[in-house]
Amino acid sequence: MNDVSSERPIRVLVAKAGLDGHDRGAKVVAAGLRDAGFEVIYTGLRQTPEMIVEAALQEDVDCIGLSIHSGAHMTIFPRVHELLAAHAAEGILLTGGGIIPAADVRALEDLGVGRLFGPGTPLAEVSDYIREEVRARRGASSGTGS
Repeated sequence: MNDVSSERPIRVLVAKAGLDGHDRGAKVVAAGLRDAGFEVIYTGLRQTPEMIVEAALQEDVDCIGLSIHSGAHMTIFPRVHELLAAHAAEGILLTGGGIIPAADVRALEDLGVGRLFGPGTPLAEVSDYIREEVRARRGASSGTGS
């Protein structure tokens, strides 16, 4: 059985997109993921979707976690998703959180965005989700039977 813990650590890019200047939550999540054993790259503020995807590709990440509190989630998430597809990088989990209305969460999930987390979500819940999703994606990319 192939366990994620015996492979390279899960690499997560935590990003703040657009003009959103609120990064305390992103920093807390980044630190929590590091404490949970993930390798974390934090992009800093005011990143474009293009900058985020380029960094994700350069850093060979398993997951992009977008933190959005500006209300631009229905623009930023679809654009990052589109750019991942354009680079044949759909294997990278796109997840995130912020202040996102339930109807928008459903629309983004329908688009193919992973689970989205609201304020106050326990960090263990976020890290467990990323770990399970990356394990499933790694298993799918390695094929069956080895």
